[in-house]
Amino acid sequence: MKNTEKLHEECAVFGVSLNKSNDKSEAACITYNGLLALQHRGQDGAGIATVNNREIICQKDAGLVAEVFPPAAFEKMPPGYTAVGHARYSSTGDKTKENAGPFVTEYLTGRIATAHNGKITNVKEISKKLINCGIRFSADSDTEIISALIAYHITNAKSALLGIIKASDSLQGAFSLVVASSKNKLFALRDPGGFRPLCIGRNQSGYAVSSESCALEVCGFEFERDVLPGEVIVMQDGEIIHSGVSLTKKNEKHGLCIFEYVYFARPDSVVDGLSVYESRYNMGVILAKEHFVEADIVCGVPDSGLVAASGYSVQSGIPLVSGFEKNRYLGRSFIYPTQMQRDSIVRQKLNPLAANVRGKRVVLVDDSIVRGTTCEKIIKSLKNAGAKEVHMRICAPPFINVCNYGTDVDDADKLIANKMKIDEICREIGADSLGYISIDGLKNVCKKCNLSLCIECFTAERE
Repeated sequence: MKNTEKLHEECAVFGVSLNKSNDKSEAACITYNGLLALQHRGQDGAGIATVNNREIICQKDAGLVAEVFPPAAFEKMPPGYTAVGHARYSSTGDKTKENAGPFVTEYLTGRIATAHNGKITNVKEISKKLINCGIRFSADSDTEIISALIAYHITNAKSALLGIIKASDSLQGAFSLVVASSKNKLFALRDPGGFRPLCIGRNQSGYAVSSESCALEVCGFEFERDVLPGEVIVMQDGEIIHSGVSLTKKNEKHGLCIFEYVYFARPDSVVDGLSVYESRYNMGVILAKEHFVEADIVCGVPDSGLVAASGYSVQSGIPLVSGFEKNRYLGRSFIYPTQMQRDSIVRQKLNPLAANVRGKRVVLVDDSIVRGTTCEKIIKSLKNAGAKEVHMRICAPPFINVCNYGTDVDDADKLIANKMKIDEICREIGADSLGYISIDGLKNVCKKCNLSLCIECFTAERE
């Protein structure tokens, strides 16, 4: 059962292009390690496609990366110098093998494998046009339609680069794409608004491209730079053979999604010039300045609230302690056959450390409140463990607008901030006080980001 309180977005992408001086069997293994580092971005499916002798061999399934690729799987994995991988979060479509990426599409003179992070807002119109051209689809995924559209334009343009540019210029919404061709080329491109992150790294073996810099570092690639909004990069045999801002800027109001810093990205990543760790630490600092309260301890909600809690503690002078023990071994095997058991999910995953919170006034720091159900249970669990008071502090302003670009909240009526005022939310979740970071405070935290920021979920505006 999916956690419907936290925000989620669609997927992680990773690709690698190696030079011929290396063991060509490494491409798939490197991609696997990259996907493991990006697992936090999608847990519903995973896949790797490898280019081998002008063929593309793809293995994918529903499940976590390590479930889809147990050790024995690599004995059957074909060698290759180019590979592309995908870890999926199913904000659209079922959690099935068919909907996992990458998607392999065959056309007249070759094949491509496409991995996508984001959401295309005109996907229905594109799908209808392609169906009218005789193309059929086997899944329920934006990525399959994008891959088919690219293949269609490659056939017409008789050029992979021109076909990818032509196809991408007709996409509306958010997309970071990694595309492998059967001609041993790897394409990386980012939508002109730069809504989702994409970066590139290099080592002596070649180049890798990733949704986050942490995966590059884990795989032994030195971070070089972020892919620019609207840029298309082409790699072959471990070298960049083309790069340029080639995609048309559309009149859409998004920039980089600010939730990359609040929640989505790993703390050890740097996204568009700003350290995720630094941004979250400073969110806590700002929260302590804007919403100080007399208390005995500061606790962060694992995992995304921990860094901000540290910042709050240092700024306020209130000691930072561990408030919870997190069960990290539940995985996908944790099922909830009855409502009573489903209601116990928070206790199963986060159990309060009674010895630390008993009799204490607690400042509890978390990333966001969407519907309010999870934080209500967390606060209740702390009070049941003996906490005297619980003061909730939130690293994001009230979430009041739905997102059209890949975050899986599509009903404004489900957002608690649209139904209640802050003091009413405070009473609803059982907190003794509630403080959200201000929009100006959050903007100040993220001012080192190289791009404009999408904050439509808070204001219906872009910075």
